Amino acid sequence: MKAVVMAGGEGTRLRPLTSNQPKPMVPVVGKPCMEHILELLRRHGLDDVVVTVAFLPQAIRSYFGDGEALGLHVEYSVEDSPLGTAGSVRLAAGKLDDTFLVISGDALCDVDLSRLLEFHRDKGASVTIGLKSVENPLEFGIVVTDEDGRIERFLEKPSWGQVFSDTINTGIYVIEPEVLRHIPTDRPYDFSKELFPLLLEMGRPLYGFVLDGYWQDIGNLDQFRQANFDALDERVRLNIDGIRIRGNVWIGEGVDVDDLDRVEGPSFVGNYCRISSDATIGPYAVLSNSVTVRERARVTRAIVDASTHIGRSALIEGAIVGRSCDIRAHARIQVGVAIGDETSIGAESVIMPGVRIYPYKEVESGSQVFESLIWESRATSRLFGRYGVSGLVNVDLTPDVAVRVAASLGTALKRGARVVASREGTPACRMIKRAMISGLNSTGVSVADLRVIPSAIARHLLKTEGYQAGVHVGVSPRDPEAVRIQFFEPPGIEATQALENEIAKHFTRGELRRVSGSEVGSVSYPARVRESYAQDLLESLDCDAIRARRFRLVVDYGFSAASFVLPLVLGPLGVELVTARAFPTEGGGAPDLSESVGQTKRLVLAVNAHFGAAFDRAGERLYLVDEQGREISVEQALLLYLRLLGSNGKRGKLAFPVTVTSQVDRLLEGSDLEIVRTPASLPELTKAAAQEGFVFGGAVGGGYVFPEFLPAYDAVASLAKLLELLAPVDRPISELVAELPRSTLVHRQIACPWSEKGLIMRVLNERLAGRELDLTDGIKVWDERGWAQVLPDPDEPLIHLYAEGGTPEQSEELERELRAQIEEIREGSAEKVSS
Repeated sequence: MKAVVMAGGEGTRLRPLTSNQPKPMVPVVGKPCMEHILELLRRHGLDDVVVTVAFLPQAIRSYFGDGEALGLHVEYSVEDSPLGTAGSVRLAAGKLDDTFLVISGDALCDVDLSRLLEFHRDKGASVTIGLKSVENPLEFGIVVTDEDGRIERFLEKPSWGQVFSDTINTGIYVIEPEVLRHIPTDRPYDFSKELFPLLLEMGRPLYGFVLDGYWQDIGNLDQFRQANFDALDERVRLNIDGIRIRGNVWIGEGVDVDDLDRVEGPSFVGNYCRISSDATIGPYAVLSNSVTVRERARVTRAIVDASTHIGRSALIEGAIVGRSCDIRAHARIQVGVAIGDETSIGAESVIMPGVRIYPYKEVESGSQVFESLIWESRATSRLFGRYGVSGLVNVDLTPDVAVRVAASLGTALKRGARVVASREGTPACRMIKRAMISGLNSTGVSVADLRVIPSAIARHLLKTEGYQAGVHVGVSPRDPEAVRIQFFEPPGIEATQALENEIAKHFTRGELRRVSGSEVGSVSYPARVRESYAQDLLESLDCDAIRARRFRLVVDYGFSAASFVLPLVLGPLGVELVTARAFPTEGGGAPDLSESVGQTKRLVLAVNAHFGAAFDRAGERLYLVDEQGREISVEQALLLYLRLLGSNGKRGKLAFPVTVTSQVDRLLEGSDLEIVRTPASLPELTKAAAQEGFVFGGAVGGGYVFPEFLPAYDAVASLAKLLELLAPVDRPISELVAELPRSTLVHRQIACPWSEKGLIMRVLNERLAGRELDLTDGIKVWDERGWAQVLPDPDEPLIHLYAEGGTPEQSEELERELRAQIEEIREGSAEKVSS
C-alpha cells in the first residue's frame, strides 16, 4: 500500500520559522516534522511514499531525496498552483492504483496506522477518516459517527452550541482510488469541506476511526513549542537521535560539553553542539546540530535551530531561534519571541516578549525591540528617535502600537489631564491619531481633537488654554512611507527628554494605567482654534507697517494644513497671495521639496512677487525664493533673519545649536542680541528658546522659532515675522541676501557601528585634552583656523563631522584631520579585537 504525505503547506501562522522553508520542515527535537512522519510510515510497513509539494518544493526534495536514507521509496508530485488538499492528491492520481493512506507532513503523531488500515478493510469503506478526541474542538473540523463508526455529519470549526462530539478530523485518511474521480481538476478542492460532504450525500460508505496515541497539529508557534516539549516528555513516541542519559537528556554525536551536570533535563543537545564552561542548558531546551553556547549563557524552555551561536552571558528563555543566527554577548531574548534564520542580535540587546523577527535581520547592539521586525533591516535602540516616534504604517507602527504609546503618555500624566491632538491629512495619519485618542482615553485622559490642522495650532492651545500635553501625527520628513508622532509640552515646546523617558519607561514595562468605565476620558472638538491662533499672531505683529508695504507673495503649501490658517493671517495684513498645492490631500507623502521650490520660482517670476515661500507638509519649515526667482539657501535664510533682527534694534537672546555656522556670531557683533548655543536637537532648542528673554531661535534646515509668540517651528508665524522685519526695509530681498557673509561650514558623515561610538568619543576626548573644547553636544575643538566637531547620530550608526575654517580649504582640512583621528581609533579597535 502507498502513502501520500501532504507537504505543500506554507505555514503563515508559523512565521518567521516558515518565511524561508516549508511548514513540514520545521524541526522537532532536531529533525524536520515530516521526517518523524516518514519514520512512522516505515514502522507500519508503508515504505512506498508520494509527497505532494507546493511551497518551496526544492527544500523538501533536496533534504529527503528518493528516501533511500530512510529505507523508503519516495516520489514527488508538484503543484504549480494551489489545488487544495483533495486537489493535490488528485494531481498524483496516476501513482495511486490501489487503496492508499493520506497523512499530513506537518502534524506530529505516533498513532497506530496499522489498526486504521485494518478497520478500513473490515468495513469495506470508500474513505476512513482518522479521528482524535480533544478537549477543545472549536478550532478543528468535528466528525459525528454512529455506534458502528459510520459518519453521520461534518461540522467545520463549530461554535460550542454546535459541538455534538469531541472527535476531530486529524487529516489522516484511508482512501479507495475510485474516490478521486469525484475531485474536479479545474479548481482547488478540499477533502473535509467539499469531497467528504459530497460523498456522504451520495451515500458512499464513509467511516471514522478514533485513533489512540499522540497527535498534535503544528499550526502556530505555541503548538510548535509544545510539540517539542511533548517529545522531551515522551508523550509522543519518536526516534530521537543521540544517547539518552539521566532525566530525559539526549546528547548527540560529537557534542563538546564542559560539564554534563549543567545540562538539565528534559532537554535535547544535537550533534556537534558546543557547550562552554559555566553555560547552562535548562529544562525543555532543544538545541539542533552545531549550536554553540558560550560561557555563562543560559538556554531554557527554548528551541534553537542548527548552527546558531549564543554569546557569553546571553539568556534565551521561552523563545524560538532559527538557523545560523548570531546572538551576541549579554543579549536577552524573552518568552514568546520567535527569530528567523540568519538573524544577528547585537550585544546587550533585549528582545521583548512576543516579538517576531523575520529572517536576515540585524538588531543593533543595545537595542530594545518592542515590536516585530518584519520589513526593516535593522531595529532601533529606543522608542523615541530624532523626530518623535516614527515607523512604517502597519509594519512597525500599527494601531495597537499607537494605542500603547498613547496609553504610556496618559500614564505619565495625571488622571483627568487634558491633551490636544492634531494630524496631517493622510488616511494613515487619521488611523494612527484615532488609535492615540483611544489609548489616552483608556488612562482617564481627555482629548481635544483638532483633526487636520498644523501642529502649531495644537502648540498654541498648550500655551493659551492650559492643556498638559499635545500629540501630532504627520508624515515622517525622512521617509514619505512612514508616519511620525510628535509630543509637545507647555508652553508648546517639543517633548523634553524627561517626558520621553517617562513614556518609554511605561511602554517598555507595560505598566499602563487602565481606568474604570466611568473614568474613561472624553473627546471634544474645540471651535475656532484657527481663528484664535491667527488673532494672537496678528496681535504680536506691527500690522500697519506690513499693510503699508502691500506685499505680493507666492506660497507653495506642499499640501500642508497651513493652507487652512495662512489666509486668516495674511488677509488682514493686506498681502496679495498667490498659492499652489493649497489643500491637504488624502494621498501619501509630501511632494518633493525641489518640486515645491521649483514651482515657487516659476510663480514668483510670473506674478512679479516680492518673494516666494515653500512650506514642508508639516507646516513647520519655510524655504525662500527671492524676487528674481532664485532659491535662498537655508544657511543664508537663517543669516537673513539675524541681519533683519539686528538692524531692527531687537534686544534679547537668540538660541542656536552648536553646529550652526560661526557667521551668526560675527553678524551680530555690536548688537544688543546675545547668542546662546544649545545641543543639536529640536527639543533642546525649543526648551532654551522658551525661557525668558529669548526672541529668536533657529537651525539650518528652514526652521525658525519666535518664542514671544510660540516656542516652536512654525512656517506661518515665520513668514508673518519675516514680513514684519522686511516692512521697514525698502529694498529687494535679493540685495539683502547678497550682502550676507558666506559660510564655509562643511558637514560629512562616517558610518560607525553603535558598539564603536562610545569608544570613539572617549578616546577622542582623551586625545584632545588640553585643547580648547566645547562639550555642549559631542566634541567641538577650536584652533586658529576655526573649529571642527564630532557628533554621534542618535538614530543611525553614523557619526557627523562639522568643520568651519576661515576659508573653504581650511574647512576641508579641519574635517580631514578629525576624520583621520576617528579612522585611526576604529582601526586600533579592530586590531585589538582580531588579536
